[in-house]
Amino acid sequence: MTAPASPQTAPDALDDTDLAAWLVRSAGALAARMRAGVTTFEEKTSISDVVTAADHAAEQLVVDTLRRLRPEDSILGEEGSSHEGSSGRTWVIDPVDGTYNFFTGGSYWCSALALKDDDGVRLGAVYHPAEDALWLGGRDRPTTRNRVPAGLAVSAPLAQSCASVYLHHTYFRDAAAAQPYLAAVLGAATYRSWGSASCELAATSAGIFGVWFQQGLPEWDWLPGKALVEAAGGDTAVVAVNGYHWYVAGGRQQVADAVALLQG
Repeated sequence: MTAPASPQTAPDALDDTDLAAWLVRSAGALAARMRAGVTTFEEKTSISDVVTAADHAAEQLVVDTLRRLRPEDSILGEEGSSHEGSSGRTWVIDPVDGTYNFFTGGSYWCSALALKDDDGVRLGAVYHPAEDALWLGGRDRPTTRNRVPAGLAVSAPLAQSCASVYLHHTYFRDAAAAQPYLAAVLGAATYRSWGSASCELAATSAGIFGVWFQQGLPEWDWLPGKALVEAAGGDTAVVAVNGYHWYVAGGRQQVADAVALLQG
C-alpha cells in the first residue's frame, strides 16, 4: 500500500473542512510512508493497544499545523498533545487509529480528527490510506467519501442488520460487561470487527454496517465517527450499563434496538 504524497505545509487560507481534510490526509500519508521503517512499538494498556514512532510523528504534524493556522483553538491528541486555546473550540486528534493493524501489516487503520465546541462535535474527518478514502461530515454538511455523498445510515431492525462490535477480551471476565455485550451482539443478524473504531464508524455512516457499539471510548475514538454517522442521518447514544459506558452509532432503529438490549 502506497499513500499519496502530501504537501509539507498546509495553505494558509483553508476553511475548517478543507483544513480537516488536509490534516488527516497528510497525517495518514506520513504514517504510511514511515510504516516500513517502524519495527518497534510501545505498549500502552495492553499488547493490542500500542503506539509507534509514526503515531507521534503524524500527531506532531497535525499539532504544528493547527498551532500555526488555528492558534486560538485548543488541541487534544491521543499521544499526549495538549494546548489550551481561547476560542472555545477543540481539535481532537487520533493520528493512527488501529495502530495494532498498522504495525502488524493490516489494512484497517486510519487518521482521524474531530472539531468540537460547547454545543458538541462540529466536524469529523477520517482518512483510510489503504483505500485512499477521505470521509468528511458534520453540522450542515452531509457525510461524503472523497467529496461525493457517502450514502445513508439507513434505519432498520437490528435483527436484520450487521453490527460492528468490539469488547476487549479482558472485559469478558466481568459479567457486568460481557452479558450486555453478548445480548446486543446476538440480537444482530451478524457482526464484524475491524480493529479501528474510526474506520468502522465511517463505514457505518454509509450503511455498510447497520450499527456499531463499543465500551469505554476516549473522545478521539468516538467524535470523528460520531460526526460522520449523525451527518449521514444516523443516530448516536452513550448509555451507562452496570458501571460501564457503551457508545452506540448507526441507523436510528438499530441504535434503539442495541441500546435496549444493552440495558436489558
